[in-house]
Amino acid sequence: MYPLEKIRGSFPSLSRKIDGREAVYFDGPGGSQVPQSVADTVSNYLLNHNANTGMSFATSIETDEIISETLSACAEFLGCSDPNEIVFGQNMTSLNIQLASALSKTWGPGDEVVVTRLDHDGNVRPWSLAAEWSGASLKKIEVNPDDCTLDMESVAESISESTVLVAIGAASNLSGTINNVRELIGIAHGFGAEVVVDAVHFAPHSLIDVEDIGCDFLLCSPYKFFGPHQGILWGKRSRMEELPVAKLRVSTEEVPFRWMTGTQSHEGMAGTKAAIDHIAWIGREVSGNEGLARREALKVAYTAIEEHERELCLRMIHGLTDIEGLKIWGITNPERITERSPTVSFTHPKMTASEIGSLLAERGIFVWAGNFYALELTEALGLEPEGVLRVGLLHYNSMEEVDFFLESVREILE
Repeated sequence: MYPLEKIRGSFPSLSRKIDGREAVYFDGPGGSQVPQSVADTVSNYLLNHNANTGMSFATSIETDEIISETLSACAEFLGCSDPNEIVFGQNMTSLNIQLASALSKTWGPGDEVVVTRLDHDGNVRPWSLAAEWSGASLKKIEVNPDDCTLDMESVAESISESTVLVAIGAASNLSGTINNVRELIGIAHGFGAEVVVDAVHFAPHSLIDVEDIGCDFLLCSPYKFFGPHQGILWGKRSRMEELPVAKLRVSTEEVPFRWMTGTQSHEGMAGTKAAIDHIAWIGREVSGNEGLARREALKVAYTAIEEHERELCLRMIHGLTDIEGLKIWGITNPERITERSPTVSFTHPKMTASEIGSLLAERGIFVWAGNFYALELTEALGLEPEGVLRVGLLHYNSMEEVDFFLESVREILE
């Protein structure tokens, strides 16, 4: 049985009230809430273990241990067998720019880089810049506007023998579309191209397995899956060892630390491990097995999370579809619910997204309005400059919250 009340009870922020009613946090795609266990872990590190690395005194040794434990937890979270393939950074965008800079030094005129019009700009602009820096050309995979999926004819036209890299998102942070990354990776690898996957929006909702999907690089952000503000980059060890990364003369050549320039947020690393352990705790609760190994617990947790979130998403899509004039951007067919994450974006001719969002905020419902840096998609759909109203469901949200939201939207728009 899904332990929703226990889950909600672990997030202090969910008890916040606005006008006497608990706030509804549907702003998760912009950054999730944090359980007490994560906050406690960050605080404990700063108060009791805070130090720089590599020395023989107690707090430095403890910090080294925390880093090692976190890299191992992240490896299990991403489904890779080598913890030293995990790189930490300020955020996904910064890490992706760093990766793009390194890869661009291996390209030249005649090479082609492929991005999609479905992606967050954090997985578009770094590669546009990398193409400029290297003299390579840039191609963009188009989208089907009716359901916000990738146009497979455009995929076939864009990827060729000249392609050196394809950048794709696991899931869209605006339409919720889940891409068939395994298929796209197979196509790219068939031409000898490398593939980088942006899993930022995918990570809170579904299990990641880099070795199964076969990508070359993958990025995600702990603050989207209940942790602190950090970025994570995974890359195949052979590439992470040889790429020409910018670093100081005194920095080690060992992976992953050759990529981790300067002193990292050790408290953020500790908090990231706690966030992963929070998800694993859900798996142990669902299975009734407290001794379940972390990776197995994560598998059980994500199966339960997907089922819970899909039920919420189906209710939300059904309710919004009944509102006259409202347009949902993305997949709405209930039979295709597995092809989307529980993120629903819509527009209505009566009001702008910002106006709807402001009225919902007055009722204590937290949602986002705009393009959320998915600029290629909003431009392709003709949604600039207003963008859309985005509602993001996460594992701590309830059906009662969905119903209150739908009631509020109806009252605002009808």
